[in-house]
Amino acid sequence: MADKDIANSAKAKVFFDRAREAAGTNNFDYAIDMYLEGLRCDPDALEQGHIPLYEVALLRQGKDGKKPSMVERVKRLRGKTAIEQMLNAEYLFAKDPDHLPYGEAILKAAVAGDYRKTIGWIANLVFQVNNSSKKPSAQTYILLKDAYKSISQFDKAIVACQLASKLKPEDGELADEFKNLTAELTMARGKYDQEGDFRQSIKDRETQEKLQSQQAVVKTEDYRQSAVEEARKEYAQDPNLPKNIFDLAQALSDLQDEKADNEAIELLEKTYKSRKDFSFKQRAGLLKIKQLRRKIRGVKAALETKGGDGKVKSQLSELTSQLNSTELEHYGLCVENYPTDLQAKYEYGIRLVRNKQYDDAIPLFQEAQKDPRHKISSMDKIGLCFFLKGWFADAIDIFTQAIDFYEIKDDGVAKELRYNLARSYEQQGNTKKALEIYRKIAQLDFAYRDVRQRVGKLRSKEAEPTSQ
Repeated sequence: MADKDIANSAKAKVFFDRAREAAGTNNFDYAIDMYLEGLRCDPDALEQGHIPLYEVALLRQGKDGKKPSMVERVKRLRGKTAIEQMLNAEYLFAKDPDHLPYGEAILKAAVAGDYRKTIGWIANLVFQVNNSSKKPSAQTYILLKDAYKSISQFDKAIVACQLASKLKPEDGELADEFKNLTAELTMARGKYDQEGDFRQSIKDRETQEKLQSQQAVVKTEDYRQSAVEEARKEYAQDPNLPKNIFDLAQALSDLQDEKADNEAIELLEKTYKSRKDFSFKQRAGLLKIKQLRRKIRGVKAALETKGGDGKVKSQLSELTSQLNSTELEHYGLCVENYPTDLQAKYEYGIRLVRNKQYDDAIPLFQEAQKDPRHKISSMDKIGLCFFLKGWFADAIDIFTQAIDFYEIKDDGVAKELRYNLARSYEQQGNTKKALEIYRKIAQLDFAYRDVRQRVGKLRSKEAEPTSQ
């Protein structure tokens, strides 16, 4: 253990000791505060921090402890960093341990902070609560699936995925994820002759090897063909089962052949028209995009071989334009049909920016930043939209907020935010402030974009004599 970790653990112990003393005298609110202070020093302290804090929460609840007030809920459902988000959510959970969304908020923050012990503990707790609910949530099972996967507990991730699939039987992506997770578990166990408890139907080496081969980045031609044949058999036995439709479409797509792609897309769109279930249309759209991207890669390779061939250049331009319009339409339909899907809003926003539809993109990014995975990148895109609209003061505000929120100060994201902020100041006419930021980027990464040239240009401008 590093010296810093030892020091943090020692600091945390002081708070944990105070918390236990307070809990012993039924001073539960003070105990909660002390446990949270200890966890601030040692966020992944499970046995000393999280578990006894939860026990205090249950004791407090049993003595009719008050639930968090509206002011506390508003204040605590925030946090710039993963640890702040986790501790704020845990404070609310300690005051209302029956409220599942607080437990989910702890789990999301623990995953974001990679607090692995905490992830395992709170995921098990959330799982128990959701599983015993009269109306269990599919989204909670999906959250649990991803959380367990993040700490390589693939057996539990598979169970969560299965339960989510029962609630969303027509979700083809969950069916695909089940395959991926079973293969991950197979590889993690490192042997193929052991019958896993995760899937009782896996009874022999051949089936296990199939699961592993599904995970290969480049599948052999023989495997791809046999996968299509097998998928066709399953589809023929029950053509109405969504899983069979999605599996056949995916197997055809994996052939990476124009004719097979078109068959897959036609199958999905035909099913969409008959069932009015957008999940089929969504998958068809993704396959179209995948098909166009493969064509573009092929044309680019041809362009490298043939040099500046005009016909090939024209073909590349046409395909690029087609991909752009296809993506724009696809993600627009996703947002229309799945209005709460923040990932779809983020993707659609990016396509709108590419098409210079900044006013339409901004509200989408404002929604998408509620997803912790896209918070900073969404803020960056909002700032960029304001910049491209010529609203430089607003762009400066957004980029500054994003920099304040972002913990890491020297990675690619941090440099991009600062570069965009400097550009905004430069366009606004505040060359002094722009130069100051460009200089700091250059000190960190001298070769970053055109920072060196911009520093030189602005310094020259500063050195110019002012006209009398």
